[in-house]
Amino acid sequence: MIEPDHPDLSIGQQCKLLSIARSSFYYTPKGESDQNLGLMRQIDEQFLETPFFGVRQMTWHLRNDGHLVNEKRIRRLMRLMGLMPIYQKPNTSRPAKGHKTYPYLLRGLRVDRPNQVWCSDITYLPMRRGFLYLVAIMDWHTRKVLSWRISNTLEADFCVEALTETIHKFGPPEIMNTDQGSRFTSFAWTDRLRRSGVRISMDWKGRFLPSHGLQANHCKAVDNIFIERLGAP
Repeated sequence: MIEPDHPDLSIGQQCKLLSIARSSFYYTPKGESDQNLGLMRQIDEQFLETPFFGVRQMTWHLRNDGHLVNEKRIRRLMRLMGLMPIYQKPNTSRPAKGHKTYPYLLRGLRVDRPNQVWCSDITYLPMRRGFLYLVAIMDWHTRKVLSWRISNTLEADFCVEALTETIHKFGPPEIMNTDQGSRFTSFAWTDRLRRSGVRISMDWKGRFLPSHGLQANHCKAVDNIFIERLGAP
C-alpha cells in the first residue's frame, strides 16, 4: 500500500496516513536461524524413524544428543514443520472456522477398483533453507499417485490445482477422502468436488478403514508413508 517513489507523499507521511509505524515498512523477516534449521533437519530425520514422537519425546531425544532445547522451542518448530505424532488425540485435523465438514463414507465399503476412491494428504519436504509443502492425490485401490503439487505456503490453491489436473486426466472418482484440515474443508476444494459430482468423505476420530483391522490413526499413518516417500532422500 506504500509507494516509495510517490511524487507528493514521503514514506513517513504515507505510514502516518495508514496508522502504521515507519519501522514496520522497513522491517525484513529474518527467517529461522541456522541453529533452528539444523534442529529442524534432525527433527525431520528422527520423525521419519519414530513418527509417534511428540514434543516431549522429541525434546528428550535432542537433549540426549547434546542440544540444550526446551519443549516450547521444539513445539514451535514441529508446528512450523506441520508435524503431528501418530497417536489418538482430539482435534488433530481441525477445519477452519466456518468451514463445513463432511461425514466419513468408507465404513464397510469394499474398495475394489481404480477411480472408486481417491485420497489426498499434505506433507512437507525438508530443504536446505527451510521447507516446502507437498500435496499428493492417490488412488486408494492401486496406491498410485495420480498428481501432486508443491508450494511454499499452505494456501488451498495448490491443492485445488492438483485436484483439477487429476480430474482432467482420469475423470472424477466416486469418492474423495481426506482429513478435516482447512485446505480440504475450504470452499475452493469442496466446490470443485461437488461440481464434478464427487462424494466428499472426511476422516473422523476412531473410524475404521474398509477391509482393514486398523484404527484411523494407524491407517492414516500408512497412507502418509506412501506420500512422504516422495520427499524422502
